[in-house]
Amino acid sequence: MSTIERPVMRRTTSALWVAPLCWAAILLDGFDLVVLGTVIPSILDGNWNVGIGTLTTITTLSLVGMTIGALTIGTLTDIIGRRRVLIFAVTAFSFLTLLCALAPNPFLFGLFRFLAGIGLGGALPTALALVNEFSKKQGGGSASTLLMTGYHVGAVATAALALVLIDPFGWQSMFVAGALPAIVLVPLMIRYLPESPAYLLSRGRHAEAEAIATECGLTLETRPAATVPAPSQPARMLFTPKFLRNSISIWVTSFMGLLLVYGLNTWLPTIMREAGYDLGAALTLLLVLNAGAIVGLLIAGGVADRIGPRTACIVWFAGAALFLALLSIKVSFGIYILVFLAGCFVFSAQVLVYAYTSASHPASIRATALGWSAGIGRIGAICGPLLGGLLLDAGVAVPWGFYAFALVGLIGLVAMSTSRAVRTA
Repeated sequence: MSTIERPVMRRTTSALWVAPLCWAAILLDGFDLVVLGTVIPSILDGNWNVGIGTLTTITTLSLVGMTIGALTIGTLTDIIGRRRVLIFAVTAFSFLTLLCALAPNPFLFGLFRFLAGIGLGGALPTALALVNEFSKKQGGGSASTLLMTGYHVGAVATAALALVLIDPFGWQSMFVAGALPAIVLVPLMIRYLPESPAYLLSRGRHAEAEAIATECGLTLETRPAATVPAPSQPARMLFTPKFLRNSISIWVTSFMGLLLVYGLNTWLPTIMREAGYDLGAALTLLLVLNAGAIVGLLIAGGVADRIGPRTACIVWFAGAALFLALLSIKVSFGIYILVFLAGCFVFSAQVLVYAYTSASHPASIRATALGWSAGIGRIGAICGPLLGGLLLDAGVAVPWGFYAFALVGLIGLVAMSTSRAVRTA
């Protein structure tokens, strides 16, 4: 049996490796969020003779691939293991990202982006499941929120990298740079990333689970759900009476959460320009929004550990709705404070959905539940830019764009409120 499938236990295997390795995997998601935005102007000026419509299609295809990856690979994780799936997902995404740099035409470029999206879509739920299961505070929120800071660090780093690479080396260099981390990351994962004891326990591999738990200083889950045989079709469990109510609540909330994340990242500068702010201020507000996201993630994790991820999620969606609505008020310097606070709540609210999803499902279907949450959320990610674009085309983005996004936050709040509270360990 390969070392990827079942690692040999060694002294270097430690829970300390899980968080940084998974964080690095999530950083690739942040790379993917902004990389197309950084290269689109260069592609338009290049020799492919493509228009905005073609590039919009390619962007959508990438998100569709992520949706498919989250739904399918997340489920596969509960069947063949977290460790192996995460390694293969990162490897596939990185290889296909490299192929994007070598694509000779828009068709192949779009195909590689779609396939890369499938790999990357499976990495997020797998990394979330692993980090939560190796967290000493399972069912809290700090593990999920700290992990997702990698998403925003990756986005900021990619934007900065574009300033250095694109002019001297061409837009293709961005995709080479996005593939390079795998040269270091994948070997480290193969050598140091342990399998989740919770997954092993759910598959009846008690001795391996106990060995890893002992070495990593973890307490094995003792609830009955953690020790029964894992279902052969974990996705079907989400539709059973025991889980269906929470499944629907999580899916609707995740849809709304990622609609906000992608809608605001795509259109906030344009909407702020429509509101009368100059371009420099509008672009600065986008940076302030993401700076608020990082601060919000750090705060939200601690709050979720104290009051539970469900309650924290409800509070955060309420805050997101409030501050998005307040953006409709035209102020001078105070707008930076409002945008910062909106960022604090909007991005953290979605991550708290993942924290609640992890806390409310047993290990045997945890990654499947996270995969479906992320997958359906990716549909919202597609709809977010469409909503902003429709409002702008109609000439009503100010002030109704702010109110529309605030309404999305309120729907997320109501959806999460209909879920069942869970006891966290």
